[in-house]
Amino acid sequence: MKKTKLTLKDVAQQLGVSTATISNAFNRPDQLSKGKREEILAQCERIGYSGPNKAAQILRKGTSNIVALVLADSIAYMVSDPVASTFIKGVSTTLQQQGKHLLLYAGDSNSILDVVDFVDGFICYGAPRNYKLAQEIAAQSKPAITVDFDIDDVPSINIDNENAAYEVAKAAIDENDIVAILGLRLIDSPTTCRIYDSPLIDVNSSISHRRLDGYVRAAKEQGIEINNEWIWHLPESDRSYARQAAKEVLMSSPRPNTVLCMSDIIALELLHSALAMGIDVPNELKITGFDGIEEADRARPHLTTVCQSSVAKGEAAANALLSGESRKQILPFDLKLGETIRS
Repeated sequence: MKKTKLTLKDVAQQLGVSTATISNAFNRPDQLSKGKREEILAQCERIGYSGPNKAAQILRKGTSNIVALVLADSIAYMVSDPVASTFIKGVSTTLQQQGKHLLLYAGDSNSILDVVDFVDGFICYGAPRNYKLAQEIAAQSKPAITVDFDIDDVPSINIDNENAAYEVAKAAIDENDIVAILGLRLIDSPTTCRIYDSPLIDVNSSISHRRLDGYVRAAKEQGIEINNEWIWHLPESDRSYARQAAKEVLMSSPRPNTVLCMSDIIALELLHSALAMGIDVPNELKITGFDGIEEADRARPHLTTVCQSSVAKGEAAANALLSGESRKQILPFDLKLGETIRS
């Protein structure tokens, strides 16, 4: 037979004390002597009562001290990705310093309604594949902030991805180069492939498309048109997808002599593959990355890349949410000219 759940009133009657005394024992220990509190808690444990209903408390108080970090991918992928994991670190450290708790959420537009009453706000990191999720969050009464994408009338944290991509491409591309791009989530495909004539997705919201715009602009200034057959789509910034793209681009005929990569993970896999094939970097092949992860700094030759501080981005997002910031912020980036392009 299912055991009846004890209410606060039930426990108070059994113990012969007020409901306020029971509540204080669990939530406000300073209101009771140490001995009295320990006695109350011991009696509660004996009768199987674990404390007031937290969900009901949150609904009454209107605050939980919990912030939901809404992830664009699975939690397993995000915590293993060096860029996403350092962003999460920046968010969690800032929240902890201010007595807040972090909830990692990777659900959809339907299940978000299950948690909206139990969090104080949302940080949306990366445009979700189901864009309806972001719109659903923006429509709630709870404060929200987006990171690496924008929604109208919602505060955001970004870097200038188009200009960052333009600057690194401008440093790499020379007149008459054959230029290839290893991009991220440019089309709707679960596999690594050239984009050819496939329609681009999330053109207005995706940072990948802003980076593509920057690369193309820098190439055009050198009189180079990058044909779609020289643009690869990778579904994730993942080493296995990157190895496949590296193999294809390095086996192309003619082989590109400049490859612009939308992440350092992709660029490093290309660099390792090229060196293994005896290709001289940068004299035969110039490579650029994007993100500035620690592994890129240890690469030999040193990777040319765009450095953005994901920890600082996480800190800025958490602070903006907690302070009620309403503006859209553009954080700085640094261009690191390494040894994978010719100086």
